[in-house]
Amino acid sequence: MKHFINRKLAAAALLGAAAATLAISVASASKQPHMDDALTALRSAKAALAEAKANKGGHRVKAIQLVNDAIVEVEKGIAAAE
Repeated sequence: MKHFINRKLAAAALLGAAAATLAISVASASKQPHMDDALTALRSAKAALAEAKANKGGHRVKAIQLVNDAIVEVEKGIAAAE
């Protein structure tokens, strides 16, 4: 019986931790709509650049690198504001 109670407590603790993590994620996303919009736009730009056929004299590759850098910076900004 004691073993069953320990498992039940462990399961409840895990569920609580998961719920708290989800609540924090939802709260932080809704607090930064402009940063979220920027991240969506950057990911869309990256996808569009990836679909381009020609390399455009190396500019397409450079643009993809810059967009990747921008995505990282926006993600860091979102994390820093939490």
